[in-house]
Amino acid sequence: MNRILIVEDNPRIVDFLESGLQALGFTTIAVNTGRDALQVSVSEDFDLVILDLGLPDRDGLSVLKALREEYTLPIIVLTAQDGVRNTVTGLEGGADDYITKPFSFEELLARIRVQLRNRLPRTQPEKTLQVRNIRLDLLTRQAWVSDHPVELSTREFLLAEFFLRHPMQVLTREQILDRIWGYDYDPGTNIVNVYVGHLRRKLGDNCIETVRGVGYRLRP
Repeated sequence: MNRILIVEDNPRIVDFLESGLQALGFTTIAVNTGRDALQVSVSEDFDLVILDLGLPDRDGLSVLKALREEYTLPIIVLTAQDGVRNTVTGLEGGADDYITKPFSFEELLARIRVQLRNRLPRTQPEKTLQVRNIRLDLLTRQAWVSDHPVELSTREFLLAEFFLRHPMQVLTREQILDRIWGYDYDPGTNIVNVYVGHLRRKLGDNCIETVRGVGYRLRP
């Protein structure tokens, strides 16, 4: 089980990251200052760090430098859209990747998986997820229905994974929007309905049922 340190001062983003990552099996610890980040990194073992450069107590780049001097674990930095200069400096200072705000969970998850995959031994088997006759390879993002390959877009794959990880659990539109499209989504959009329709056509008409007035659920 991968352990991720989240260094972020915005409570909404922290909740967004923790709920999404924990639902996928990650263990997370969140702190909101650079001081706490450096302290907890000494006492805990992590596989990856998500580091916001805009910290309240000290320059995020100095925290990045301190972490990099002590550890080789992957570090993904979060920057504001106008923080191009900090992004370049951050990469030169030891960050393995960066993502600008606002961002979607699917984009961050893809970057996390790339970094963790790069650290895995080549002999480690690929991780798969299967419910019913639907099988997903979480590393290669390939999908099969009854051993027949199915082509899914990035968001379709993330949505299918969300359903497969919560079989028979009713997922609300808000939960799906938050997970797949990120914390900056438009609450009035009908995009969830559209993508559920895509999955039904590709994975089977009866695989996902509508729970009227609530959301959607993967059939057993």
